[in-house]
Amino acid sequence: MELNEAELIQREITIRSLRITKEVLETRRAMIRWLALSLGIINPGESRLSALAVLDALIHYQFVKKTEPSAQDLTDYINANWEQINEKTLRYHLGRIKKMGFVENAHGKFYFKPPVVGDKYDAAVWARGVLEADYKDIAMNVGSVINELKNKNATGTQ
Repeated sequence: MELNEAELIQREITIRSLRITKEVLETRRAMIRWLALSLGIINPGESRLSALAVLDALIHYQFVKKTEPSAQDLTDYINANWEQINEKTLRYHLGRIKKMGFVENAHGKFYFKPPVVGDKYDAAVWARGVLEADYKDIAMNVGSVINELKNKNATGTQ
């Protein structure tokens, strides 16, 4: 019996461990690009600025203003600080970041997924909570399957 592997995928997580260099910390845009690469929101060499602009706007509202923005708030911030963005592009990137498990929305407001424990407006608490939750679930599943393999080896079944 063959598995349909695509149906097993709940979501994919790309997290990159990147060095923080002097150049990374020189400008806001360099830091946003570093974060987007680290969180897997963009890939190395990707030049589209709209994903970076959306991430920057979300960070600005959640961790600087400590509020949940509407799509219009995000658009206004991006238009003032990056380049013009249309609603379709904004919603595309919000959808991608939401599918990655970083963003949620309710009542017309967007926000980073709150950590299970701690202040959602504290960037370090948020990052640790979200990343640990993702990897904890994966680690539990991997451990469970390895234990099942051990049991099958012990009983001699394939």
